[in-house]
Amino acid sequence: MSNSFFKFKEFTVHQDKTAMKVCTDACLFGAWVADNLEMSRLKNILDIGTGTGLLSLMLAQFSQAQIDAVEIEPMAVEQARENFQASKWTNQLHIHPTSILEFAKKPIKTFDLIISNPPFFEQQLKSNSSQRNIAMHSNNLTLTELAYCIIGLLADSGKAAILLPWNRTEEWKAIAEKLGLFCIKETAVKQTTTHTYFRTMLLMQKKASRVNFSSITIKDGTVYSKEFIKLLTPYYLAL
Repeated sequence: MSNSFFKFKEFTVHQDKTAMKVCTDACLFGAWVADNLEMSRLKNILDIGTGTGLLSLMLAQFSQAQIDAVEIEPMAVEQARENFQASKWTNQLHIHPTSILEFAKKPIKTFDLIISNPPFFEQQLKSNSSQRNIAMHSNNLTLTELAYCIIGLLADSGKAAILLPWNRTEEWKAIAEKLGLFCIKETAVKQTTTHTYFRTMLLMQKKASRVNFSSITIKDGTVYSKEFIKLLTPYYLAL
């Protein structure tokens, strides 16, 4: 059974009200994004499908930006709001209880950074939990709809960061490029050296550029890899 909270060095994420819990790949993604951008230069950040608010909190740790977090699932909205209010960055963090499709219809501003860990699965077997289905299945938001929303909300010089299953990477890049959103950095993720890739972290922008490819392994045997430790040391209590 998952713990009801996950404590980091600078904040705590309570997760008792949400179906989707704090997971290692999401933590890695947040740390990777913060490491690849000049966080001090960002003024406005959008977190699409914030869930517990994990990614927003990770970015707030290194940014003075105003962070707008969009979430459709009511219990996750309540959870994220509580996590934001309990943090030291409560004045930076704003929760919007709506879908990104509705949010994008009347944009309040454009964003220097848009980050999303979107629903992973389309037309696959669902669980008995409606909360988990919303979080994990893209019937409520397809990759095409996500790309349209990002294009409409991203500043011309802004960056978009997306975490996806490895097997949907090329599908996403093809959809995005048709709409004018191009990959500039792609990092493939393995659980261990003996596993195949299971996630991809992508950094996108509106201007085509050379793609920087890399990979990272979460664990080297039974311990975290050096690359993982470097990225997560600012966050994990155990590092």
